[in-house]
Amino acid sequence: MPTRKTKAYLDNYVLRFNAPDFIPADPISIPHLFTRLQDQEIIGFWVSMLAWGQRKTILNNAHRLIDLLDGAPYQFITQHEEQDRARFADFKHRTFQYTDTLYFLEFLQWYYRQHDSLEDAFARFLPADAPTVEPALVGFHDLFFSLPDAPQRTRKHVATPARNSSCKRLNMFLRWMVRQDEQGVDFGHWQRIRPAQLLIPLDVHVERVARRLGLIQRTQCDWKTVLELTENLRQMDPQDPVKYDFALFGLGVLEKDLPPG
Repeated sequence: MPTRKTKAYLDNYVLRFNAPDFIPADPISIPHLFTRLQDQEIIGFWVSMLAWGQRKTILNNAHRLIDLLDGAPYQFITQHEEQDRARFADFKHRTFQYTDTLYFLEFLQWYYRQHDSLEDAFARFLPADAPTVEPALVGFHDLFFSLPDAPQRTRKHVATPARNSSCKRLNMFLRWMVRQDEQGVDFGHWQRIRPAQLLIPLDVHVERVARRLGLIQRTQCDWKTVLELTENLRQMDPQDPVKYDFALFGLGVLEKDLPPG
């Protein structure tokens, strides 16, 4: 159970980091380059799946991806021909390779030729009374890999709670699409998932600060740890627990402002 002191401390840093100044150096800056919902969804999803490693490298590769998509993700995804995919042969990000790119292109084209928004790919699996987005993440993973030629190797790039993964990148993408406040960092486009159902994107920065503050007791860093941390954050704000991602992540990057352990 977090203390009042912990809540006050983190609330202060939410105000500091949940601000427009946060955007330029973060991967969320990439979907902010677009105004069309589908463009934001496509590039936001893809970039969030690439969001591991140095942020500078992530952003550089994200801009390269935009160029390969002709600067118009939705138009390219829905209208390109199979031969147009050859231009992506040299696009790589760490272990994300050409085979993975080809399948992302295939799935996104298949999906957006039938649906207007990626929201349904998650929300269709989420009961209204579900306490968290766990069923949505499991269902989306199964849907994403439902095409006949889905490569086994690509599964490591789209996580699922069913494998006890922390699902950091998917939870981050959902935060972008679902949360909305006056600060304008997150988009808040999707209405069929409630902010109260979101789960914390658990990366090394968030984990380190949360442990220092006593918000994580579990020794592992897995799906159950995500649930534990989010439940503690929910004690501080039941309707918007993942707003504390800004504080925990920002403090983790700063390090010097961390409270003593």
